[in-house]
Amino acid sequence: MKDTTKHQGLRQQLVKTLIKKGISDENVLDAIGKIPRHLFMDSGFLDHAYQDKAFPIAADQTISQPYTVAFQTELMQVKKGDTVLEIGTGSGYQTAVLCLLGAKVFSIERQNELYKKTSKFLPKLGYRAKKLIFGDGYIGLENEAPFDSIIVTAGAPFVPKPLLSQLKIGGRLVIPVGDDVQIMTLFIRKGTKDFEQHEFGEFRFVPLLEDKN
Repeated sequence: MKDTTKHQGLRQQLVKTLIKKGISDENVLDAIGKIPRHLFMDSGFLDHAYQDKAFPIAADQTISQPYTVAFQTELMQVKKGDTVLEIGTGSGYQTAVLCLLGAKVFSIERQNELYKKTSKFLPKLGYRAKKLIFGDGYIGLENEAPFDSIIVTAGAPFVPKPLLSQLKIGGRLVIPVGDDVQIMTLFIRKGTKDFEQHEFGEFRFVPLLEDKN
């Protein structure tokens, strides 16, 4: 598990790419500049680790494109000490970004193979989520709610109601909604039943699956 000066240089190139694409949150850029993304991927993909692309990981899932990770994280407006729920732990790369931003991260993964791998791997790298859970992201995590923000890292055909109800007033849900192509959508909770909705164009994600295997 090496992180060389070459890797560090490639990360800085990636950060420059993200700035050109419009990412401006210094804390998000700083996190992406620090996290060794190549360690989250199979060794066969190491040459691709710092390209701005998604790549396959175990259980037919993907590690998201760095731009997508940065874009979603920027929409969340994470502050140090925020309680954050992540739906779809996956490789743990997005989890690591949230941990570096100082969030208390609760993350749910429904693929057992990925859950087992990532829950061992993340602490080894020094990224400590509050809790990694094997379970169904559609129902969220009511016993730890309410959350300052919730991020969904898979394409959801609809917006799960439990996730909206688990936001604090003022909290933000960032979720890609749609079947084949998703629209990145931000919900801001304004009151008990009052939500403000914003859309940010098309993205492509693996589907958010219900029930665990």
